[in-house]
Amino acid sequence: MDNSRYNALVKEFTGPLYKFLFKSVRDKDAVQDLLQDTFVKLWEHKDNIQEGKEKSWLFTTAYHFMLKYLEKDKRNVHSDEPIHVPVKPSNEFEAKEIVDLLLQKLPPLQKSILLLRDMEGYDYKEIGEILNLNESQVKVYLFRARQKMRDELKLLNVDLNL
Repeated sequence: MDNSRYNALVKEFTGPLYKFLFKSVRDKDAVQDLLQDTFVKLWEHKDNIQEGKEKSWLFTTAYHFMLKYLEKDKRNVHSDEPIHVPVKPSNEFEAKEIVDLLLQKLPPLQKSILLLRDMEGYDYKEIGEILNLNESQVKVYLFRARQKMRDELKLLNVDLNL
């Protein structure tokens, strides 16, 4: 990988990686640090990364940095604290806030799979490569994450159909 390819990858994936990390970390400064660590590691391993595999390599690396950050700082985002929300959100912004709060209740792996699939549009195979899982495991974790989100919405008696 040469300088121009590296710069192109930084430009192409900074936004998607930022969104992916921020949904779990929820701290802009920490996300910037994680992004920087990810791209530094990309540069350090530029000669070992197979062409065409850079995307999954970047998300895998960012995911592992995120897990280390959450573990190190004991920022366990999986929470059983009750969430208080209106019965029916009055606008799209409130609905998004509810979904974000419910995402925080998911275990990190389920949340990552849900974000990669539903927010970033990755297919099961790509998610498996990123998170070192097979496609069946990805489907199971995704099903469980979606089911937990549905169950939580039912418990809250929330209707997100605006």
